[in-house]
Amino acid sequence: MRLLYSFEDERDLQAATANNTRLKLVGQRATHGKRALQVEFLPNTDWPNLMFRAATPWDWRGYAGLAFDLYNPTREPIRFGVRVDDDPRADGTNFCRQGAYTISPRQRGVFVFPLGRNPMDYGMRGLPPLGRNLTLIGVTNEGKIRLEHIVAFQIFLWRDEKPRVLVVDNIRLIQGDETLERIVDEFGQFTRADWTGKIRSLSHLRRTLTLETRDLERLPAPADFDEYGAWKAGPHLKATGYFRTEKVSERWWLVAPNGRLFFSTGIDCVDYGDPTFITGRESMFTWLPREGEPLAKHYGQASGALMGPVKEGRTYNFYAANLERKYGADYPARWREQTLRRLRSWGFNTIGNWSLADWHRNGRIPYVATAGVWGDHKRVPSGSDYWGKMHDPFDPQFAANARASIEPVAQRVKDDPWCLGFFVDNELSWAGQGEDGGRYGLAYGALSLNADESPAKRAFIEQLRAKYGIIERLNEAWGARYPSWDTLRPPVQLPPAPTRERQRDFGEFVRAFARRYFQTVRDALRALAPNHLYLGCRFAWYSLDAVLAAAELCDVLSFNIYAPKLSHSAYSFLTPLDKPVFIGEFHFGALDRGMFHTGLVAAANQRERARMYEEYVNSVLDHPLFVGCHWFQYMDQPLTGRWYDGENYNIGFVTITDTPYPEMVEAARRVHGAMYRRRG
Repeated sequence: MRLLYSFEDERDLQAATANNTRLKLVGQRATHGKRALQVEFLPNTDWPNLMFRAATPWDWRGYAGLAFDLYNPTREPIRFGVRVDDDPRADGTNFCRQGAYTISPRQRGVFVFPLGRNPMDYGMRGLPPLGRNLTLIGVTNEGKIRLEHIVAFQIFLWRDEKPRVLVVDNIRLIQGDETLERIVDEFGQFTRADWTGKIRSLSHLRRTLTLETRDLERLPAPADFDEYGAWKAGPHLKATGYFRTEKVSERWWLVAPNGRLFFSTGIDCVDYGDPTFITGRESMFTWLPREGEPLAKHYGQASGALMGPVKEGRTYNFYAANLERKYGADYPARWREQTLRRLRSWGFNTIGNWSLADWHRNGRIPYVATAGVWGDHKRVPSGSDYWGKMHDPFDPQFAANARASIEPVAQRVKDDPWCLGFFVDNELSWAGQGEDGGRYGLAYGALSLNADESPAKRAFIEQLRAKYGIIERLNEAWGARYPSWDTLRPPVQLPPAPTRERQRDFGEFVRAFARRYFQTVRDALRALAPNHLYLGCRFAWYSLDAVLAAAELCDVLSFNIYAPKLSHSAYSFLTPLDKPVFIGEFHFGALDRGMFHTGLVAAANQRERARMYEEYVNSVLDHPLFVGCHWFQYMDQPLTGRWYDGENYNIGFVTITDTPYPEMVEAARRVHGAMYRRRG
């Protein structure tokens, strides 16, 4: 171990840089030392942080992690980030490595940010723990850092409306076990730890099925659910035979086909699980089936991975293999029956996005239809293109591709009363980075293209010509010196300072862009599946202009909101729109049951994860606009990462062995069983 800062001496405080924070030394009650550093992160500021800079670059080679004691003295969870820079040009994406964790109220612990190994070098987002009683912070970017040239590190928060306080102590570098050999057992579990619920043998796995089935027979469904999972004792409105929306007593609701009020509680990815790469990582596994053995059918081939060292090769699906072990050779039918019983018993009334098409027309639990627009049409960068660049809806080919992509799904579910509606696309690149780019990223992106190749660029120029007529008026409004309209056809160089008029033009373009996108998708849905709701595109990155356009054209707005709970004030901008709103994804994870990464929002343990689930659902129930929230996802991700992006999160209601987390099941039954009384 190498101690960096203990805060027992004023010199450690002087070494710290406070960026939108207030620092002071506090007494020994906070942590184990005599003194510690209290950090108050100021509200309504971007990236408030505690930073330490190197006078000359530090050499951290030989160390596995940056560790520190941390205490949350408040009554609310706090999501914090850690960033280590190897160059002064670090910006959160380049020349740095970054991770995040959510510390629970009054929680104290030792947190470790991995240094020696970049998880994505091994095809994983999270790695095995570096020691006992250490909480490993999951890496959120793929940054590779030069340990011999570290220039700074920081603990930071995101912009918040409230001040937040954390107490930091004993910042140090630690060494750890670097080997990843034989970390996965025959069931896909971590070999180097034990926990309640870990499967020990095939007979143990099958015994869990017997015990669970008795539990499902005892508690088949919440007493207040009707056959659709709607409010049995609630108001009875007009029955149309399909799901719709209606505002009742100042609250938006979904209305089931029978006219009963419906709040959608769902789970995403109810399927046979994701495979993990075997190629190049064979030494990580203590067991793999030989060719010709029954469980060898769960091998596969994959190519086109987004992240990690292996882009194509052999994969294995441990979840599917465990289903065959547990349910037998006819496991698909038996597992589907067990899953339907589980969802009803746990109080879930919707099968969410990304789930098997086998659930379509199941006649027992409502479901959403999942579609995405695919095909060879033009794209536009926004500056935040994590899953790819944005569709160009001004390209005529986009409309053709939208119809062709939606039609097969519509043919399967059309006129089925159990289909709640359609999600089309997911987490599209609506916005870029920073305050200006975050709203106008698509305008910047369109101007960066060549009009000869980009329909969106041509549409933007046409918008500007229609407004200004002559180039001199545009120049005056933008503070520019373009000699002619033709000057705008190649990639455009913009004056560095945006004028108010330019921002207004950018906003009008983004709104027109979004309106064209949503209108095109809506037209396709109305033609192909007119009786079903258009549930939107599940915003992750978004601009206000895109949301306004969606409110005009979607039946329901949808967002993926990863947070400890729904902040009503953060979504106050939705109030004047007066539209029903859906949450398509949320989750929490913990590291106390053999997993390596918490996912996007962390919990201290499974008990805390269950408590957070109740709190989140209740926060959504209490908002008058929101009509549902869906958990991501049904099962934990593979311990060694799903094949295409390395995610290996503890985010399931069931483990990789198809074993339910009892804490989560109890919480779901409790909150779902009371939800209609609470909301009504």
